[in-house]
Amino acid sequence: MSRLREDQQARAGVAQLVRDSYGRLLTVLAAPTRDIAAAEDALADAVERALARWPDDGIPANPEGWLLTVARNRLRDRWKSSGYRMTEPLDEIDYAPTSLEDDMPVIPDRRLELMLVCAHPAIAPNIRTPLMLQSVLGVDAGAIATAFAVEPATMAQRLVRAKKRIRDAGIPFVLPGRADLAQRLPAVLEAVYGAYAIDWQLAPQGAPIESLSAEALHLALVLAELLPDEPEVLGLAALVCLSEARRRARRTADGAFIPLGEQDTALWDDVLIGRGEALLHSAHDYGRPGRFQYEAAIQSAHCTRASQGKVDMNALRKLHRALLRVAPSLGAAVASAAVDGEIDGPDAGLRGLDAIDDPAVQRFQPAWTTRAHLLAEAGRVAEAAAAYRRAMELTTDPGVAEYLLRRLRSMTC
Repeated sequence: MSRLREDQQARAGVAQLVRDSYGRLLTVLAAPTRDIAAAEDALADAVERALARWPDDGIPANPEGWLLTVARNRLRDRWKSSGYRMTEPLDEIDYAPTSLEDDMPVIPDRRLELMLVCAHPAIAPNIRTPLMLQSVLGVDAGAIATAFAVEPATMAQRLVRAKKRIRDAGIPFVLPGRADLAQRLPAVLEAVYGAYAIDWQLAPQGAPIESLSAEALHLALVLAELLPDEPEVLGLAALVCLSEARRRARRTADGAFIPLGEQDTALWDDVLIGRGEALLHSAHDYGRPGRFQYEAAIQSAHCTRASQGKVDMNALRKLHRALLRVAPSLGAAVASAAVDGEIDGPDAGLRGLDAIDDPAVQRFQPAWTTRAHLLAEAGRVAEAAAAYRRAMELTTDPGVAEYLLRRLRSMTC
């Protein structure tokens, strides 16, 4: 095998390992000292060494253990340095010297502990979700900054300060008691949901779409397994399952966007739909409906098209209105107006859009897409064309822009 081929295989192996194991490795490394930044540096160093050695030595039988051993040795060397002893408190650190020949056990999945650390009351609320996305899921800081509409440098500074806060406050990497769990759980759910939402914002070719959505799905299911009596946890897991079930139908082979109502239901994943429905049913049994349960129920209503050939629009409207009561948001208001337009006609939908008093609606791309559709249905061609053009200006997704352009052209031909 050529050197180039070996190098490519090694790089691919390292990249896949990082995608699959980053959060688990980081949690194990950071737990003894609560120093996430130092653990990140050590893990990055281990990845660099893997890229340098694996092309010659081959990928080890236990690549996770290899990375963990190298990173631990890197941290041990740092702690032994005189400079570190002079500037940092050297508490009891339980990392014993290790060698690459050690038979490393299976690395435990402690990511939820890290997520709860990131949701600690000592961490500013506006940085909890970004911190979880980066530390637990390995999301690039630039993607996080884009998703939260913050300058990259500003987001980077916030993340650094938050990690320092965890270390300096000595926040333990342990599962909290029931009372503390109830306080921190909403931030954890937002982080998982945020990870999945970023996937929807990125273009089809933009990393880390598939790995990020898969990671969000995995974490949602782990949460549901660990907290089976928390209805909102079950609701979130159901929401991600039902949404992810339609992944293959959302785009054409060349990345063109396909709206929900035009998707081929034969491409939907029946197994994921079934799992999502079961989770939603379990959540319903507790009788404490919340935001994620309503959002999952909305997705469930759409998924009935696969089995019944249509969607019960009146049931869908009730769900949207319930969601607006418990968790009002711009996106929910626009979606509710769209449903009104489907049931009562385009003028009713347009009245719903006009009733939204959030100034951000003028920069909200889905609102302009919905307005364009309703205007076209009402026969107001010139206004619809202007709305389609505005919607195209506001999207960064080439597939969505192409879809909107086709709608515009079909209307004006």
